[in-house]
Amino acid sequence: VEEGIDQLRAFIPDTTLVAALDVVDRDRVLRYKTPWGRSHYEVFGSTSTCYTVFPRLGFSASVFCYCTCPAFAFAVLASNSHLMCKHVLAVYLAERLSKCIERTVTDEEFVARTTAYL
Repeated sequence: VEEGIDQLRAFIPDTTLVAALDVVDRDRVLRYKTPWGRSHYEVFGSTSTCYTVFPRLGFSASVFCYCTCPAFAFAVLASNSHLMCKHVLAVYLAERLSKCIERTVTDEEFVARTTAYL
């Protein structure tokens, strides 16, 4: 794990890395999974606000992930100063460390959660 953290420091600011690790440590990454295997992520930030994270968009080379938080909009999309926000990084770390809180949802619940931001 330490080697992976050191590698992340090469392209993720320490403040983002520490904040993401804190989110994971506090079990604030939720993974909603459908019976057919599709996943949807929600992450609670430091102010207990819930943000939706799409870790793998797959249709753009410049933006490979998305988060509904204001930091993502500014630091990633507007100023292009970061690759991702702490919420996206927390999802990647929680997946890798098997620390996602998993909940199974129906197809209807999944559609409602993923289309709420359209």
